Amino acid sequence: MNTIGCYTLFKKEVLRFWKVGFQTLSAPILTALLYQLIFAHVMQGRPDILPGVSYNAFLIPGLAMMSMLQNAFANSSSSLIQSRITGNLIFILLPPLGTAAFFCAYVGASILRGLMVGIGVIAVTAVFGLPLPYHLGWIITFALLGSAIMGMFGLMAGVIAEKFDQLAAFQNFLIMPLTFLSGVFYSINSLPAFWRSLSHFNPVFYIIDGFRFGFFGQSDASPWLALTVVGSFAIGLCILVCAILKSGWKLRN
Repeated sequence: MNTIGCYTLFKKEVLRFWKVGFQTLSAPILTALLYQLIFAHVMQGRPDILPGVSYNAFLIPGLAMMSMLQNAFANSSSSLIQSRITGNLIFILLPPLGTAAFFCAYVGASILRGLMVGIGVIAVTAVFGLPLPYHLGWIITFALLGSAIMGMFGLMAGVIAEKFDQLAAFQNFLIMPLTFLSGVFYSINSLPAFWRSLSHFNPVFYIIDGFRFGFFGQSDASPWLALTVVGSFAIGLCILVCAILKSGWKLRN
């Protein structure tokens, strides 16, 4: 792999979202804080969802992961389609980068943006009663896997979409429903049997559930099952996205 080219493209992608950090970093953190304030007020005095875990604390990991996923997807997808529409993608394709360098640079920048947003969300909402993490390893693992998955999915969406409104369809009709219906604001054990069973087919549920386990040591599903599902999904998506990039479909062809 062309490591110098990969690092250069990665740096370019990081600078792209860093220079508009008020929009790409501060805005999602503020949005998550507003969610926390509203739900903390509405759910005040309600019974704990997990034993010994207040609703305020329960909500923080879900909001952090939801913000990470949405911003990781937005980073790679918006960058790629913007380059395609403006025509400057040619300057990225001309150098001898290769599929691996192209893939790692875009996904790596998406992971970094997702982690920065997630850390910011946790920092500003921790005052609502977040305890010390139960296991930092689980938190880091699911944060990296979740951001990587959405970064890869953003790459695929950036290739498939022809214009910005098609990209918005991915965000509004796929990413948003999957994240909102994955247990961010509730435990799936509180759902009727049919909807609880259906939630187990949502891969984002396992990302958020495993991430939450790292904070509280409690979850709706086994963390090992969540790791297996999320890891398998990440590997499959990686193979698919690399195959699309290598084929040059809608990029070189």
